[in-house]
Amino acid sequence: MLSKGPAKRVVIFINEDTRHHHGSLCDAILTFLLHKGVGGATATRAIAGFGGHHQLHTPKVEVLAEHLPIRIEFIESGAKVDEVLPSLFDMVSDGLIEVQDTSVVKVARKEKRLEPKPPHTETSGPAKMIRVFLGEADRWNGEPLYDAIVKRLRMMDVCGATVYRGILGYGAKGHTHRHARLHLHQDLPIMISIVERAEKVPEIRDTIAAMLSDGLIVISDVEMIRLVRKLEVSADAQS
Repeated sequence: MLSKGPAKRVVIFINEDTRHHHGSLCDAILTFLLHKGVGGATATRAIAGFGGHHQLHTPKVEVLAEHLPIRIEFIESGAKVDEVLPSLFDMVSDGLIEVQDTSVVKVARKEKRLEPKPPHTETSGPAKMIRVFLGEADRWNGEPLYDAIVKRLRMMDVCGATVYRGILGYGAKGHTHRHARLHLHQDLPIMISIVERAEKVPEIRDTIAAMLSDGLIVISDVEMIRLVRKLEVSADAQS
């Protein structure tokens, strides 16, 4: 456990797309530090940079945006740094590791109070599922259509809606919509899923149909079990 006094500050510089085995090197480093008991570590993504390869990485060019620099930083005791440094040295095959002497002047941890959760209410019974299929590029008054539909549903006090973004698909016009890494503008498939009581379905259907110029609305019967946990307001929040 990190305590007040002399310590070591470790900073690791890698690229966002650097791999370790079958996953991200950044994720592998953070997982390793967590399992080794390091008090805490932070990974930040830079907006631009270059390294030993003298290649400028910038989000202005999409093919270079995936190579943006990642900075991982943690502070620990000298003994803990000596313990984890050999493995970090082995993991970082393309990057930079920096170790500095530092001093911890304060370690503060806010204790979490385990309070009993309030009981939840349960609503169950037959309901309707509404699924809306549209394109990511579809617009409504200057904003994404899926965003406008969700906002309208909230105004109508609909229980909830979930937006799913597809990776591949085609519609009635036969156009294939796919993820294209080198294209800035994409029209991937979007599906909005809604579950509500049957009596509200006509209003929801008519509202969405009026906003949808090219898409599909599917309505099916489902059995709904809705659990809602009541949020209790503390005395401090009320004062």
